[in-house]
Amino acid sequence: MHFTYIIRCKDNSLYTGYTNNILRRMKEHETGINSKYTKSKGFEKLEVYFVSNSRSKAMKLESYIKKQSRNKKLNIIKNPNEFIKELENSSDYLLGSDII
Repeated sequence: MHFTYIIRCKDNSLYTGYTNNILRRMKEHETGINSKYTKSKGFEKLEVYFVSNSRSKAMKLESYIKKQSRNKKLNIIKNPNEFIKELENSSDYLLGSDII
């Protein structure tokens, strides 16, 4: 499994990334390891994450989300199921359950 996620930083900025281990990656963000951005901005919380079955799909989704405006990202957080429906290959992605 591969994950694409959006986290909120302590300065209220949003960070988008991908990983193959969501629990490990969130701990890294919390402690400021392996991410200059969240180390400097501070980790607040995981807002939403999506599951895909390949690294390539997770990376493509990450790239797509990063190109969106802040308002669109906030809308993705607010309505993740609607966002998935809008995707070209929507069947490639699932909304993550709250395992954190």
